[in-house]
Amino acid sequence: MWLLNTATLELKEFVGVGIPPYAILSHTWGDNEVTFRDMRKDRKAAKWKAGYTKVQKCCKKALQDGHQYVWIDTCCIDKKSSAELSEAINSMYRWYEESKVCYAYLEDVPGEGSSDTVEINEALANSRWFTRGWTLQELIAPYYIEFLGRDWGVIGLKTTMGSSSQAALQLPTARINAAIFAGALTEITGVPAKVLRGELDVQVVPAAQKMAWAAKRLTTREEDLAYALMGLFGVSMPILYGEGLERAFRRLQLEIIQTNTDQSIFVWRSKRRTSGLLADSPKDFAESGLDFVWRTTTLQPYSMTNLGLALNLPVVHRRDGNHHVAFLRCWVQDGHECRRVGLFLDRVERSKATLKGSETELYRRKLCETFEMIKCPDQEAKRKQIYVLQDEQADHIDLIDGIETKEYVA
Repeated sequence: MWLLNTATLELKEFVGVGIPPYAILSHTWGDNEVTFRDMRKDRKAAKWKAGYTKVQKCCKKALQDGHQYVWIDTCCIDKKSSAELSEAINSMYRWYEESKVCYAYLEDVPGEGSSDTVEINEALANSRWFTRGWTLQELIAPYYIEFLGRDWGVIGLKTTMGSSSQAALQLPTARINAAIFAGALTEITGVPAKVLRGELDVQVVPAAQKMAWAAKRLTTREEDLAYALMGLFGVSMPILYGEGLERAFRRLQLEIIQTNTDQSIFVWRSKRRTSGLLADSPKDFAESGLDFVWRTTTLQPYSMTNLGLALNLPVVHRRDGNHHVAFLRCWVQDGHECRRVGLFLDRVERSKATLKGSETELYRRKLCETFEMIKCPDQEAKRKQIYVLQDEQADHIDLIDGIETKEYVA
């Protein structure tokens, strides 16, 4: 981990237990940011870049607050090294979590010197910082964040230490109460105040809810929409720029389901006519609109296979709609009632695959824009092992069927 000395602005590398206490910056990138190589090889040239002022002021702020080192993503990662970039992206959530303080610099929000609270609140709600993919984990991971306006003055806090912290007591009352500010952050981001205050571990929040927080965020590189979510789910995976968002997000979901039994990850909406159970993008979770609740139930394993996602679920055949409904181990609050979520499936009849000598039931998801929710599965629902094909697996089945048909005709 490379850190900037806040007094000399020199980079120094630290490893493992040798990493000293540090501050960390969260910000939105602009044009002409200072890079790692600028700070290492050509500091004089770096001073002419627009981003150098941000580095200087961040170091000055950290030094004034008693921090010897600071980490800034623009210049503390050697992005020419794919190995170092991959390590940094996989470690980033932990780095923010372990920082002594995170400075969230909102350059489009008036600073501490502004006396117009209404102007500050409006600018805060519309700040670009809340629209970026990477800043979601940078909001949740740190235990203590100082939100800074364009003049680097503190305009608000996110803290698990309570609103009576020494830093908070030095700020104008209207802007520093951590509970009030957390409420504003919740309204802007959708992240519950309990998560922001550290009262609820983000790892126990339903997967679909966490995906929804990221649904409307943007990144410069499309794959980063997936990579920026790894820390929120406690997973790691190789960084493969060029693979595209759909493939990167598919890999993320596969990593999640290897270690998590939360089936809300399959509760998303899409305008696609047919699909597998894995979503294409965090955007698919934007309209899930469900209040998920935990239920203590007997756990059932599920996993991805070469025949699709294998699950053991209650399934019912709806003859009136000529489709099946599989009921997930996932419940939502509907008024005063708790209802189980069902997904609409279409059985793949073209191929009779077998597994261990018995016929295997293959399905594709249909009516992807909606769900069925009931208090308990239909009495006609029978628990069975099903396989839900992803697109590439369905295409392969079509190909096999086509080959077999041609051979039979011949």
